[in-house]
Amino acid sequence: WGQMSFWGATVITNLLSAAPYIGTELVQWIWGGFSVDNATLTRFFTFHFILPFIIAGTSMIHLLFLHQTGSSNPTGLNSNPDKVPFHAYYSYKDALGFAILLAALASLSTFAPNILGDPDNFTPANPLVTPPHIKPEWYFLFA
Repeated sequence: WGQMSFWGATVITNLLSAAPYIGTELVQWIWGGFSVDNATLTRFFTFHFILPFIIAGTSMIHLLFLHQTGSSNPTGLNSNPDKVPFHAYYSYKDALGFAILLAALASLSTFAPNILGDPDNFTPANPLVTPPHIKPEWYFLFA
């Protein structure tokens, strides 16, 4: 495991220790011991892999229920004449956007898999050495 993975897990999980009464026990439960270790990083990688599938499944269930029952109109007026059918207008547009993004992500992961990674994450995790230049990830710089 890499330095940034180790220290990121350490910092983020230690934020939970500020919770009164259960903070320390909660952190130790998430760690699976008394410090960030191989089990902790494996749990985090598994969680980050499974979470998008859970979100996608929940979104599909939401869309299924929305399709079956319809959405509610707060004014109580019938707005059926203004509807545009989803299929044939937006289905093809969504399929094209999905295909473009899939091709872009597939080419990025195939030809330049480490382009967005931190170089410190190629250094093996060492709890005794803190990375010399800790800075926020690139996607936090625009927040």
